[in-house]
Amino acid sequence: MIKSLLIANRGEIACRIIRTARRLGVRTVAVYSDADRKALHVREADEAVHIGPSAARESYLVGEKIIAAARETGAEAIHPGYGFLSENADFAQAVIDAGLIWVGPKPSSIRAMGLKDAAKKLMDAAGVPTTPGYLGEDQSPERLQAEADAIGYPVLIKAVAGGGGKGMRRVNASAEFADLLQSCKREAASSFGDDRVLIEKYILRPRHIEVQVFGDSHGNVVHLFERDCSLQRRHQKVIEEAPAPGMDEATRAAVCEAAVKAAKAVDYVGAGTIEFIADASEGLRPDRIWFMEMNTRLQVEHPVTEEITGQDLVEWQLRVASGEPLPKRQDELSINGWAMEARLYAEDPAHEFLPSTGWLDHFELGRGIRIDTGVEEGDRISPYYDPMIAKLIASGGSREEAIDRLVDVLEGVEVWPVKTNAAFLARAAADPDFRAGEVDTSFIPSRIDSLVPSSEPSEGVWNLAANALLASDFGNGDALDPWAGLQGFRANAAADLRISLRHGGETRTIVVGGDEELEGVATTHGDNVLVFTDGQAFAFTLPGSGGGAAGGAAGDGSLISPMPGRVIAVDARQGDRVTKGQKLVTLEAMKMEHSLVAPFDGVVAELNAAEGAQVTEGTLLARIEKGEG
Repeated sequence: MIKSLLIANRGEIACRIIRTARRLGVRTVAVYSDADRKALHVREADEAVHIGPSAARESYLVGEKIIAAARETGAEAIHPGYGFLSENADFAQAVIDAGLIWVGPKPSSIRAMGLKDAAKKLMDAAGVPTTPGYLGEDQSPERLQAEADAIGYPVLIKAVAGGGGKGMRRVNASAEFADLLQSCKREAASSFGDDRVLIEKYILRPRHIEVQVFGDSHGNVVHLFERDCSLQRRHQKVIEEAPAPGMDEATRAAVCEAAVKAAKAVDYVGAGTIEFIADASEGLRPDRIWFMEMNTRLQVEHPVTEEITGQDLVEWQLRVASGEPLPKRQDELSINGWAMEARLYAEDPAHEFLPSTGWLDHFELGRGIRIDTGVEEGDRISPYYDPMIAKLIASGGSREEAIDRLVDVLEGVEVWPVKTNAAFLARAAADPDFRAGEVDTSFIPSRIDSLVPSSEPSEGVWNLAANALLASDFGNGDALDPWAGLQGFRANAAADLRISLRHGGETRTIVVGGDEELEGVATTHGDNVLVFTDGQAFAFTLPGSGGGAAGGAAGDGSLISPMPGRVIAVDARQGDRVTKGQKLVTLEAMKMEHSLVAPFDGVVAELNAAEGAQVTEGTLLARIEKGEG
């Protein structure tokens, strides 16, 4: 068994790997950037090495620095986690050439599956069913457009070197193709250094089914059954589960057999995932499921497989990398119960899911389920990396039991002042169609209005905040316990007592008292009273104090940068006439593109954005004036 392990990653997955390594007695080495100097994975590891500035391209993506850190600390092996360099064949080879153990598949397997067009041709040759599409060498916009027109819309443009939901665009009509192709190629070049794309037929009622596979250096390959990852937003997985709802034994056998065949075709060693797309218009059928791609690494959603099989996949990785055979034969693996994972992101669903950064002054994710996270209360969510805060994994003897547990924990999430998608996730998991197993990749887009909660507090939330103010003697000169909590309680104050409080730009006078049952959790912090309910957080304060929630977007036509980031496109000039909804500026932050659009018809009166410029949160990028110009 490996004795010492450097983890070439950060955040949640680094902490996850450290947990298993510690249990096995393996010494761990963390690496960190400037932004992660005090991060949880650094605190948890036995040793840590600084590898550069905050930007990933100067730290976590520099293989030479990571290998040097392994040599410096005497680490025997390198585990890449997921993302960053985990599917970089050149890095894997460099690790091996340095005399270190690579905890992952052979570089040749990564290369074979890393380019989607070549991988599909390889799968065709191996007898694995694939979707129809264009995989040609001619990458001219004219040829790509012609192929898409011939396949018939809708089609999906996919980066050849893509993964993790990046570099993908759905095109519904021929007129949209040119603009979306340009956007996809730009994102592909930025994320993967390769702007080549392929075109696939877009399945109208698709389900995303994937199979966990594992191979060892002794020629053994097994599967650990399937996962359903159909709940997605902008091609990013949101809630994953195992097993897949509606999957009968015949279909399971067929898709898992195809996955093992795919892994054997590339002489696969280690943890991998074969992703399939299924046409669910007539339920899950073996003849309506096609190979999509292979991820040659451990997946973000691996915990749901661990929960239903009772296996630790990181332990499997370490044992296989040490030269041991697979811990279990295929006939020793079985499905027990159900598991679901929800990805908790630092983002604001009420404002186009914009990333949210800052300090986690209050951070409570609940108990009773598995929680994989890379942060604790007092840590900071930075703008430099993926905004995932934690993975909430609920298990049960049945799908219904797992859903109930997941919804219960999501509704009880308490995070402030960083915003999260907890309420959005809770609504998705509680949706009647989701409970019934009626899922496909259009589930979230088709229900987005009902799944995104209002950013404004309800009457009940206002009342709970007022009662919390009353109960804490807030504002009366008394010292406050900064985290004196009030669970849902019954107010018994004198009738007609009035308290004024403020949220955002609104001030109300609330009549408190009586025998009213109030739902939620209230606590005080500095000048704020915080109310947590149904996965949301609301901050209130007394009128005139310095606290309270931040105001909303400017209503005077100002386009304000909602986060730190880099301007990657400016689509207007000063003096241009613009229409409501027209894209003016595109920012890149947290590995995503965010477009700022004109709030109304008017003229660009001021333009301060320049392509390539780094901007801070709150920067005035442009100002639109109503008028004809």
